[in-house]
Amino acid sequence: MFARTVRMQLKPNCVAEFTSMIDKDIIPRLRKQHGFRDEITFVPTDGKEAVAISLWEQKENAEVYDRAIYPEILKTLSKVVEGTPMVHTSEVCNSTWYKIAAHQVA
Repeated sequence: MFARTVRMQLKPNCVAEFTSMIDKDIIPRLRKQHGFRDEITFVPTDGKEAVAISLWEQKENAEVYDRAIYPEILKTLSKVVEGTPMVHTSEVCNSTWYKIAAHQVA
């Protein structure tokens, strides 16, 4: 399993609009993507930033999403996000939600 972590700065007083966009627009688009498994979005209580973690079956699934759909997502979020979000990718090594065994390091 593979994870994309996106950290973004929110515009002032946009938390409600941001969470609505995630729920009504972004998640439905993600669900249509091959290999998409889950989305978890966090907004600290100060409402200044958000972190979104999407989980994918394979790295290739996330890469296709990144090239084909993510630019559209950025345009949608530009109403509530300042600057360019920072994206980090990683392999998921443990999960209590999905049955993933930790990889052993040789």
